[in-house]
Amino acid sequence: MGKKTHILIHSRFIILLFLAVGICFGQKRDPRSVALAGATTTIADGIYAVGFNPALIAFQKDKPFMLQLGGVDFGVGNNYLSMAAMNAISGTTLNDDDKTNIINRLENRGGISFDMNGQIAIPGINYASGNMAITSNIMYMSSYVLPAGMVRLMLEGNANNPDVDMTVGMEIMSVNEMGFSFAVPYESFAIGFTLKYLQGLFYMGIDPDSSYANFITKPDRVYGSGSYFIRQGFGGAGYGLDIGIVTKEINGMRFGASLINAFGTIGWNKPSFIKDIMKYPLKWKGERLSDEVAILYTYKIDELRADNLSGGSIFTSESKVVKNLDENGKVKEFNIRYPAILRFGASYKKDELLISSDLTTGFEDRLYAHSRWRWALGAELYRFPAMPLRMGFAWEGMDRTELGMGIGFHGGPVMIDLAFSFKSGLWIHSMKGLNVSLGFTMTSFKGRKDKGGAVESGPSPVPE
Repeated sequence: MGKKTHILIHSRFIILLFLAVGICFGQKRDPRSVALAGATTTIADGIYAVGFNPALIAFQKDKPFMLQLGGVDFGVGNNYLSMAAMNAISGTTLNDDDKTNIINRLENRGGISFDMNGQIAIPGINYASGNMAITSNIMYMSSYVLPAGMVRLMLEGNANNPDVDMTVGMEIMSVNEMGFSFAVPYESFAIGFTLKYLQGLFYMGIDPDSSYANFITKPDRVYGSGSYFIRQGFGGAGYGLDIGIVTKEINGMRFGASLINAFGTIGWNKPSFIKDIMKYPLKWKGERLSDEVAILYTYKIDELRADNLSGGSIFTSESKVVKNLDENGKVKEFNIRYPAILRFGASYKKDELLISSDLTTGFEDRLYAHSRWRWALGAELYRFPAMPLRMGFAWEGMDRTELGMGIGFHGGPVMIDLAFSFKSGLWIHSMKGLNVSLGFTMTSFKGRKDKGGAVESGPSPVPE
């Protein structure tokens, strides 16, 4: 394959990489869950139980109210690139075994993926009291996937690669997730529910059913083409449901399970009150988009042969706004599934130490969800009650680990929590992303202490 084509592919790879890394948001988690690597299915407290296990709100009944003044969580991660990985291949001539190892790893992972998710708590709206909670958070979630075939082509050229899949994946969505949570206590356990209204803010993604991209290589020539149908929406709406169950604390132990987003779908290109008060914010090449249009990006690589290397440009591309209407002239509506997470957890508390463990999985590889089992273990030390220390570890595969650390400052009515974690790595040089989380919460002047003291067994108080 010619040098001209190598440069072309390499430059576009770099552009896409910078695009993905340049948009940095964090995962949907609070500081405590970040520090404990997500092991909070049976220990999340008050408003922070929402999104992990709403049944835990039953134990909010014995504690003062909780009001979140603000919070932000941000970060970025990928499934391959790290300082250690880049140093291993930088300035080195890769042999065939090295190339095969890199290609196999990326093909097993579905390419190079960048998953970026974030959360901003709306100040003063997230509130928990009794056995109920009201929450509202602006969520951002995005996913970019560069195909393994692109890396195979860069490393191996056109040898033994007659047809290379070059399909790129992209999905970006922002949602204001408003929830009403309540829990029903029983003698030895509690069940809880979160009813969600999902106010879609904006969506943009490549429709996989209407998009394709390939690169055909032969001994004497190469060529290819691609077409990406990018659909977008503004002001979507939908509903969701979380379900959870948790036991009471017996001899310091507690068990629980939950299904987050058991039913969650957002419909786009439908009537919405947001459209009545705001203009459509998304633009493409300076042109304001609307429900009636989509974006079509096409490219073509003309045959590159030894006799036309000095010719004009072999790569042509075009992007245009096209109508997105059905045969009756109506706007095409589409629904986006809100990814679900299944969680199992257990915890043990004794004196000044709390240990928690979770086992979680998603049902698809989209946005923040992964269809792999993930085990997490966290510990919280109360040696200094006003300054809890936290650490957690998660394992999702040999190179899909996470190490979290955090600290809290709890004095009177003010609770400040800070945490960070190394994503897909245990050290700075091996991590493939970083997550930082900060939260400010207010409670009563007596702090978050049980009103009547901890109980080992017996019925929970009847909700007022």
